[in-house]
Amino acid sequence: MISAGDFRNGITVEIDNNIFQIIEFQHVKPGKGAAFVRTKLKNIRNGGVVEKTFRPTEKFPQARIDRNDMQYLYSDGDLYNFMDTETFEQIALNADEIGDSLKFVKENEMVKICAHNGNVFAVEPPLFVELEITDTEPGVKGDTATGATKPAVVETGATVYVPLFVNQGDKIKIDTRTGDYLSRV
Repeated sequence: MISAGDFRNGITVEIDNNIFQIIEFQHVKPGKGAAFVRTKLKNIRNGGVVEKTFRPTEKFPQARIDRNDMQYLYSDGDLYNFMDTETFEQIALNADEIGDSLKFVKENEMVKICAHNGNVFAVEPPLFVELEITDTEPGVKGDTATGATKPAVVETGATVYVPLFVNQGDKIKIDTRTGDYLSRV
């Protein structure tokens, strides 16, 4: 059990038979009346975000989230197949459970599968990936305008905005949390 006064970002708690992850929290002590905790919670099953307030003494059971390293094997229509590299056990998840979390992940790369009581609710890609650009407009000598970008398609099919000097065939480093270009490799 965890009290609302001990809330921190990233903690998962069970409230009203739903599992929520704390995105933001703020301890408020008004000049008059009792203190309270204002939170922004994300429902890990459906992705919805709600705002709730709690008394600091309210207690909730902390949800246990299992994060397993698995290898992304391949996609077969609407199913995405993963394998545990220790037990070689395979699981298939449908596109609804995956969302767009695999848009920067190539086959045979490692991802984290997040589950609660055996029910998978999220796939976390690696924080940074290196991908090759398959399609973009060619860079022109002298295109050095500061901060100017152009769209580029990477080998997984996702579109990333890159600086003007990046060409087709270049390998780039991408932050998967934001989808931003970081550097050439």
